[in-house]
Amino acid sequence: CELRDGDKSRYVGKGVLKAMANVNTELAKELKGFDVRDQRGLDDKMIAVDGTPNKENMGANAILGVSMAAAKAAADGKGIPLYKHIAELAGNAGPMVLPMPCFNVVDGGSHAGNKLAFQEYFIIPTGAESFSEAMRIGAECYHTLKGIIKKKFGGDATLIGDEGGFAPPCDARGGVELVWEAIQKAGYESKCKIGMDVAASEFKVDGQDCYDLGKWYPESEKGDPALKMTGEQFAQFYAGLCRDFPIVTIEDPFDQDDWAAWTGLTANIGVATQVVGDDLTVTNVTKVNKALETKACNALLLKVNQIGSLTEAIEAVKLCKTNGWGVMCSHRSGETEDTTIADISVGLCCGQI
Repeated sequence: CELRDGDKSRYVGKGVLKAMANVNTELAKELKGFDVRDQRGLDDKMIAVDGTPNKENMGANAILGVSMAAAKAAADGKGIPLYKHIAELAGNAGPMVLPMPCFNVVDGGSHAGNKLAFQEYFIIPTGAESFSEAMRIGAECYHTLKGIIKKKFGGDATLIGDEGGFAPPCDARGGVELVWEAIQKAGYESKCKIGMDVAASEFKVDGQDCYDLGKWYPESEKGDPALKMTGEQFAQFYAGLCRDFPIVTIEDPFDQDDWAAWTGLTANIGVATQVVGDDLTVTNVTKVNKALETKACNALLLKVNQIGSLTEAIEAVKLCKTNGWGVMCSHRSGETEDTTIADISVGLCCGQI
């Protein structure tokens, strides 16, 4: 886990002075003179210094920062780009290609101030012949979507959420309808698919087999019984969306502890649709292994600051690829301007970002 200061008088408690101090004292003391080309040895040393399963003492943010800095230094010392160095660390000898960009265009849930339960909707230009064409498609669809939302809901609905997507006051199915309408109006229906990050753990009712899609609805609209679904009903809802729209990826469709629902959905739609584990796996090899055993999903969302070191991220990706999973490299809400995840995505042949 990340180490934050907790001082509410400074950056609302989100400061990182403690993590920085750990880098400059404890970690520096152990790593001074260490060969940065020995990525595994360096990462293992930091993990040992921390001494907890979740990096609670040093902070995953502190350890990852040093881990990535070492990789950059090693690449520079070898005179090669960072992505090539990462590929060598992972043993990837094949051609390096740019990933398929997945554009988040509609926000809901805890990432926006609207009533929409699902956290993100993506435009995925699977038919693009180059990264530059994919960028053009994404940009044109995004601006087309803005016009559609403004016409339907008014100018306020084009305000954006935490991830840069629009935040219209629609329901879960309405989010897909808006994205598909924008794709069609922009003229790219033959080149685009749709993805969703449901983040269902955010609206799972504690202790019940119930998902409350009305969690963020105004009080006057919460009475609709159709907003509350069991895991089985929710799975049927997803199947209907996949039948009616070109949805190719669904991330976190159920609560992170609702393993049976995950397994059932993957068995039902997993051949044609990527079922992505984020909250389910948190880029952790132990949890990935459980998901493999239970066939709970078929793709990993790679967030390097969840696991906290480059070596562990490489191990997680290799485990997934060995078992036929897809891998999507992800930014974080609150992302910095650092570009390392682009190199990680290419070097580890993730294929999606």
